[in-house]
Amino acid sequence: MAEFARERLRVLVVDDHRAVAEAIGMAIDLRSDMRCVGVASTLAEARAVFLTGAPDVLLTDVRLPDGDGVEAARRFTELNPDLRILVLTAYADVDVMARAAAIGACGILPKESSISSVLTAVRRAGEGEMTVEGSVLSALLNRVHPDHPAMSPPTVTLTDRESEVLRWLSQGLDPQTIARRLGISVHTCRGHVKSILAKLQAHSQLEAVVKAMRLGLVREGHG
Repeated sequence: MAEFARERLRVLVVDDHRAVAEAIGMAIDLRSDMRCVGVASTLAEARAVFLTGAPDVLLTDVRLPDGDGVEAARRFTELNPDLRILVLTAYADVDVMARAAAIGACGILPKESSISSVLTAVRRAGEGEMTVEGSVLSALLNRVHPDHPAMSPPTVTLTDRESEVLRWLSQGLDPQTIARRLGISVHTCRGHVKSILAKLQAHSQLEAVVKAMRLGLVREGHG
């Protein structure tokens, strides 16, 4: 019996610089496991493509000529709760990261990221994994002050292994890589991630990292 080919991941790229969006879209189309359903440089264009292209992954800039990319992504998830979101940002901003986490985004990438990094992030987003580059997290850690958290800290008690996994997550590593570094199975690592999310009352890995940063569970120079 012939095997059915796996459906390619459908990606919508939104960036205020159309040339950038088109370059990313072309790179996506060259891959056998994903395809670009359209590019947009405004929210109005993005909505039109979203409605016709039915993307699995939305890669969006934050600041667009006619509005905010994160807020638009939130509205898109109301239409498709399974939509995976990746946010492009020109600079590390804890508010942007917190808002992205709140809508269930899979990751944040600096706009100067290489095409290879973007494609890897799209692929990981399709699998439900988090991608936040170390440079973004490092900048954010320098801006978050645990002695003055943005939220009332609940009592959170992590095991030593969960703390290790959280530290690696906060450096942008995926569960497969963390499992290899810790010498445990991916299944066991995913179990630790699930427990961390439950204890932090987070709905995504990104939200867990943001909450951990604000609670002082992750600090600069960790690892």
